[in-house]
Amino acid sequence: MTYEPTPAFARRLDEADPLHAFRERFALPHDGRGAALVYLCGHSLGLMPRAARALVLEELEDWAQLGVLGHEHARRPWIPYHENLRGGLASLAGARPGEVVAMSSLTVNLHLLLAAFYRPDGARRHILIEAGAFSSDRHAVASQIAWHGLDPAEALVELTSAAGADTIAEEAIEAYLEEHGAQVALVLWPGVQFRTGQAFDLGRIVRAAKRAGCVAGVDLAHSIGNMPLALHDIGADFAVWCSYKYLNAGPGAIGGCFVHERHDPPHLAGWWGHEPATRFRMEPQFRAAPGAAGWQISNPPILSAAPLIASLELFHQAGLGRLRQKSVALTGYLEYLLDRLAPEVELITPRAAEARGCQLSVRIVGPPGRGQRVFDALTARGVIGDWRDPDVIRLAPIPLYNTFAEVLRGAEALAEALRSQP
Repeated sequence: MTYEPTPAFARRLDEADPLHAFRERFALPHDGRGAALVYLCGHSLGLMPRAARALVLEELEDWAQLGVLGHEHARRPWIPYHENLRGGLASLAGARPGEVVAMSSLTVNLHLLLAAFYRPDGARRHILIEAGAFSSDRHAVASQIAWHGLDPAEALVELTSAAGADTIAEEAIEAYLEEHGAQVALVLWPGVQFRTGQAFDLGRIVRAAKRAGCVAGVDLAHSIGNMPLALHDIGADFAVWCSYKYLNAGPGAIGGCFVHERHDPPHLAGWWGHEPATRFRMEPQFRAAPGAAGWQISNPPILSAAPLIASLELFHQAGLGRLRQKSVALTGYLEYLLDRLAPEVELITPRAAEARGCQLSVRIVGPPGRGQRVFDALTARGVIGDWRDPDVIRLAPIPLYNTFAEVLRGAEALAEALRSQP
């Protein structure tokens, strides 16, 4: 596409956008004076689907009117509540319905799955992650290694990028596993790296892990609802995700996980993972529910799961293929505008569309502290992005609710902020 840095051009793109109407189905943030903000932070917290309010209120009303009877007689009965989410999550994850379940939160789910899948044996005891992984992932992995009586300083391998690069090539992952795979028990890799916005070819990474005899796990926190996924077909062993970023389910919303159907029931059990037909007999023997549902530990938090129903319906109506097409156009336009209006910033996200999702990360060059000042100036101009020490601003135009006009306003505001903070 040939872009132009003008309001008229952005308006034409928005008028031609077949997904433009979905924007009105979200609550859009405003400042204290009632002016609309340019919200480019859906990679950190997605906006509220307007339908979420009614769904939560319905659950509150059923609780008020039915009490405990709501478990079976609410308009969406609470006992099988996770089933309302299964189909939509399976579609976004590229999984079979029985391979996914909404439960707990991302790091809790990661701990549960690492406890099952990380089985160090002799020399094969390492866990491979990327250097600069999201801190919660690193904490979970290091503590799991220590839980097995091993030293994280030795058994946690953090693969770094090449000298002078911010991103990690799939070839480097393959090369490491080819040479050192016999010492690696488990590979945990992100679908999209949270800081750089780099999207990885997960099929290629899973195949490399399997050739080396390793378990392949994936963190989809920045991928699900952002990138096309095919977890079942690529053969990943497990995956985890949160639902408050691209899935727009609200702060602290219920998380989710994928377990490939080839795997046996869980190693750690809780009563909600018991087969539904006999769960309430409270018998001492555990009989796992089929598929990923058997990995549940506790009953789902209804009030934090209800908004996800609203969001998944919007994904179903919009279609991930169309959303991805618009995302490529939005980030392409933002990249073009940054190159033209703010050439001094350094784009650390890959320029190839297939190697990134909704997010572009830019490094602010200059004296110490300038990046934070530029970010503050950008925020003061009504553009909501995300700051990462020491020098990175992350911006993410989301295809469900952001517009090309907002991308233009955001890029112009960044250029103004840069000029204001030399």
